[in-house]
Amino acid sequence: MRILIIHNYYKQAGGEDTVFHAEAALLEQHGHQVEKLTFSNKEVNSLPEKLKAALGIVYNSGSAKLVEERIKAFQPDVIHVHNFFPLLSPAVFYVAQRMQVPIVMTLHNYRLVCPSALLYYNGKVQMENLRKTFPLGAIRQKVYRDSAVQTASVVLTTGMHKLLGTWQQKVDKFIALTPAAAELFRNSSLKLKPKQLAVKPNFTQDLGRGYPEREDFFLYVGRLTPEKGIETLLKAHTLQNFPLKIVGDGPLRERVERYAATNQGIEYLGFQNREQVLELLKSARGLIFSSEWLETFGMTIIEAFSTGTPVIAAKMGGAAQLVEDGVNGLHYSPEKAEELAERVHHLQQYPRLIRQLGTAARQSYEVKYTPEVNYRLLISIYEDVIRAKKKNAPATQVAEANLS
Repeated sequence: MRILIIHNYYKQAGGEDTVFHAEAALLEQHGHQVEKLTFSNKEVNSLPEKLKAALGIVYNSGSAKLVEERIKAFQPDVIHVHNFFPLLSPAVFYVAQRMQVPIVMTLHNYRLVCPSALLYYNGKVQMENLRKTFPLGAIRQKVYRDSAVQTASVVLTTGMHKLLGTWQQKVDKFIALTPAAAELFRNSSLKLKPKQLAVKPNFTQDLGRGYPEREDFFLYVGRLTPEKGIETLLKAHTLQNFPLKIVGDGPLRERVERYAATNQGIEYLGFQNREQVLELLKSARGLIFSSEWLETFGMTIIEAFSTGTPVIAAKMGGAAQLVEDGVNGLHYSPEKAEELAERVHHLQQYPRLIRQLGTAARQSYEVKYTPEVNYRLLISIYEDVIRAKKKNAPATQVAEANLS
């Protein structure tokens, strides 16, 4: 199979980039011919460049031409888009349909229904934009990059293409990462057809089982931002004073540093490379996933599962479905620091439970989140859209394909 994978990098590397590279490598390992077409926001720095990007966000003719040229040169069986925003624009979907190439898009975030991409701003989850064609209130609140102009450009792009039917008619299949995320998109202003949504989780390489005897600490790994529940995590530590190590960087770094400097039992490690994070995961009694927005997934969770490390997670978003309460981890109510502190204390009191949850966490990984399991799901989606495209192709085109 020939697969063209398209991705627009953000200025700051993130999980979407990781998944893009991982899936491309996975397909190549299975003998498929993979071509990558990438764009990068790092190319947009000056004011003229920003204006040009803003003007092309609804339909970027330059990007459309690049996509068309690549399709003609590579002749893909299917196109997979991970992110088209902002440099690529929805032009890719129009080009693909015109050239009769089936197209798949992974919904890594909520950008199509909320310009914040998170359904989270002003310190809380915001659901009011979910069913609005043009969420104008988000413009007033400057939810994208704290800019009314840039927020408006996102609202215009997604809204115009809702009216044009782009999402319903030009994309053959959307991939949601959990059933809960799929349900949100299904009931949104996108008005997708039921057959347009498939559920496929992300995956991680086998990181290896953790140590049989764990060290006496719990671990947080991630961005230090309000939506990640950092304040709830610190408050829970105040209530229980359990051994905690925090890895990551972000806007709340100074807050974490100040807290760590004046409270015992907590260690702020700053940014750590992947090897160091892996060592910490294998050593920790448990991972705390305190995110308070509707995460579409949770890569850190399945990485913990791979090492046999149980996860204590706020019961919302992707975490609520990846973590099964009392099976491979524990739930607590979002923003409820006292519940988080109680769950940590419970695990401290029962080391045997940590081992039981850790064993089940590893089993969850082996059943659901390995590369091989993911490959089968991904190829099934590709085969489905290719089959449907051939079925719906004009008779003249089918005849030409049979003669070629």
